[in-house]
Amino acid sequence: MSEALVRLDGVSKRFDATAAIAEMTTTIMGGGITGLAGPDGAGKTTLLRLILGLLKPDSGTLSVCGRDPISEASEVRDLVAYMPQRFGLYEDLTVLENLSLYADLRAVIGEDRRSAFDRLLTFTSLAPFAGRIAGALSGGMKQKLGLACALIRTPRLLLLDEPTAGVDPVSRRELWRMVRTLTSEGIGVVWSTAYLEEAERCERVLLMNDGRLVYEGTPSEITSRMAGRSFHVRNAGERRRAVLAAAAKMPGVIDGVIQGANVRIVLAAGATPPSAEDFKGLSLEVVPTPPRFEDAFVNLLGSATPAVSRLPTAADPATRSAGPVIEARELTRRYGSFTAADRISFAIGRGEIFGLLGPNGAGKSTTFKMLCGLLRPTSGEARVAGLDVAVQTSAARNRLGYMAQKFSLYGDLSVAQNLEFFAGVYGLTGAGRRRAVERVTDAFGLKRYLDTNAGTLPAGYKQRLALSCAVMHEPPVLFLDEPTSGVDPLTRREFWAHINALVHSGVTVMVTTHFLDEAEYCDRIALIYRGRVIATGSPDDLKASVRTPALSDPTLEDAFIALVEADDQKAVA
Repeated sequence: MSEALVRLDGVSKRFDATAAIAEMTTTIMGGGITGLAGPDGAGKTTLLRLILGLLKPDSGTLSVCGRDPISEASEVRDLVAYMPQRFGLYEDLTVLENLSLYADLRAVIGEDRRSAFDRLLTFTSLAPFAGRIAGALSGGMKQKLGLACALIRTPRLLLLDEPTAGVDPVSRRELWRMVRTLTSEGIGVVWSTAYLEEAERCERVLLMNDGRLVYEGTPSEITSRMAGRSFHVRNAGERRRAVLAAAAKMPGVIDGVIQGANVRIVLAAGATPPSAEDFKGLSLEVVPTPPRFEDAFVNLLGSATPAVSRLPTAADPATRSAGPVIEARELTRRYGSFTAADRISFAIGRGEIFGLLGPNGAGKSTTFKMLCGLLRPTSGEARVAGLDVAVQTSAARNRLGYMAQKFSLYGDLSVAQNLEFFAGVYGLTGAGRRRAVERVTDAFGLKRYLDTNAGTLPAGYKQRLALSCAVMHEPPVLFLDEPTSGVDPLTRREFWAHINALVHSGVTVMVTTHFLDEAEYCDRIALIYRGRVIATGSPDDLKASVRTPALSDPTLEDAFIALVEADDQKAVA
């Protein structure tokens, strides 16, 4: 029988006037994985830090493994392991040196240290990389090292703060396998996540919003409440963004997302589903589909209508341009004897969303950086808006907008100062500059944060600011490198509403993402592995390519993993 590992009774924690945790009462049991889900700023990280004793509650009582995490801090930290949200190890130390440092901090010595190192390096498959500098590891390997360091002393309770953020599906699946092994050994796990399909895999889920617990129980129970309210609008094809925009305006529709050639909509309780005739002039089919945990999440936390962009848009372009807007021609990048990108070729048309997918370290970031002029290719050619990026670098950069994977604006400048700075970088002056700043301030809801330092913004607003700086000069091409990494599903929906509005005006978008539900929004995808393009096509094309009698309805994650594994088998043969 599982034991109660954490008990909270009326626990509150405030920062200035803001309640990060508001009178929370719950019990976290051992014997499995408890998922901790909620939007950006819901209080998930604060709760984990209270449990570990890094923060002191303002009121209420909290016990961890029967102990007070403040007055009995040393005992609690012997029993609880914590893996923080951001990679918190030393990037200039090797894998083994990081393990040694954590062993010193946790007083693991002698034979216990040697056996712990052997166990953890084997468990994480990091033994061949023990001498590698941590900063040179892929994202998935960094997370494995972080987990190994957290487990240097075997805990009763393991706290994981978004351990798979920015990690590819193959590495995510490995981390899940590893954590499942830990629970089978009796370790209790609390897993904070922005991926709702991960929360759905947990035995129990705590759903938070504005510091309050709004649901606790099994994922299946809350999902079952949405029965009869989820529908697919089929055969939308190339008009799917227009269909989504039309559905968003229909009464009773509270959520809508693109899924390949279809649009998935969720209705308010008691609402009548739209009929095919409601989508005038289009040959569509509206059919019921089973509810998902994500549907329940949006229903519980979302607004009464789907996210709609306030960006002004031109008419939907009737045809794409005759020639490609972005083109990779035999792009190759070598570092000594290592080939990071190997003869990569594809072309992207006007008003198209093109996704680059691949495991961490596969070469997609290298390809991405060559195409937007941040990295010079060893050979081959990258062209944007008709310009050779390597030769006409300055002119090409003025034709594109770029949003980096990590927040790369100036944290010590206010929102307004960042906007003014980037307006100047893009050559905007006078009245045109003022209009551009006002346009993105209004479209992205930044007005109340104009005097706030960018570094202190919530994660979702940091992403809004970064995108507003990238599009204020109205570029015809937009490069987005994991634009929604680490933000919650509601913020991701708003973000993609902006992207869809830009594409509606004819902007061409190249995007990298580890959220495979987001990859469904792309018109086409290139899957990059070991520096090569191993598959390309629409999301539905990739899923169809791995369909078998045993896997009759594959997801895009199934396709991703199957295609990578098939390429591995070819390499071995």
